[in-house]
Amino acid sequence: MDKRAKFYTRAINEWISDKDATILIIAGGQNDYQVFKTLEYNNVLITNLDSRLDQDSFPLYDFELQNAESLTYHDSAFDYVVVNASLHHCSSPHKSLIEMYRVARKGVIAIESRDSFLMKLLVKVGLVEQYETRAVYDNDFKYGGVNCSEIPNYAYRWTENEIEKTIKAFMPIGEHNFFFKYGNEKDFNKIKKINRPILIVLNLIKILYKVFILIFPKQQNLFAFCIIKPDLVNKLHPWLKYKNRKVKLNKSWLEKYYETSK
Repeated sequence: MDKRAKFYTRAINEWISDKDATILIIAGGQNDYQVFKTLEYNNVLITNLDSRLDQDSFPLYDFELQNAESLTYHDSAFDYVVVNASLHHCSSPHKSLIEMYRVARKGVIAIESRDSFLMKLLVKVGLVEQYETRAVYDNDFKYGGVNCSEIPNYAYRWTENEIEKTIKAFMPIGEHNFFFKYGNEKDFNKIKKINRPILIVLNLIKILYKVFILIFPKQQNLFAFCIIKPDLVNKLHPWLKYKNRKVKLNKSWLEKYYETSK
């Protein structure tokens, strides 16, 4: 299991404690299948736009063809909705995140890339792709791009503030809980057949990088976030109330607040 898979596995294991929880994976593939199989979750539905995938691809779990930007499931259909390294392949990453939120009853988990200073620098100097042409190249020039097409996608990267604003704007009803994890998959030891001077330089870079991410952990290239939906009974904003299984305006709170301030 590589570092990215280990990071993914740790995040899921920490944030979904119930092995019987109903879980929807959007834009899923073999990496997702292996993680959830290893962790022994029981009720998993994997979805994707890729027509090359079918039920035989995931023998232990169910599979359906679904568009992440327009899921056909009703609100709160699953306990958790998960995506791994795929929101940035959507033509509207925010719309897909909102759809994930809509069909989740408890929470949303995503493994994506963070829009950090270091990532921007790597893109600027050409060491990281801004448009993911390699993914299309690796998929016979037919898949791997935006919405699983042949058109290379823009690699949309997130910040913590952007995630929080997106969710609060879509559902401004109460206090959500946001959790973030950071990790690193860079492995300088994979470079082989190098002479001693270059090896010395690489070892120095490796040390400097470890010190750098120790001081600035958010600059690492692995980024996970978990959004837990608010308790509709206890965590609503005071100007709202939960009645007859619906969130409604609490008129008495508004009257009291503004009459007092006159």
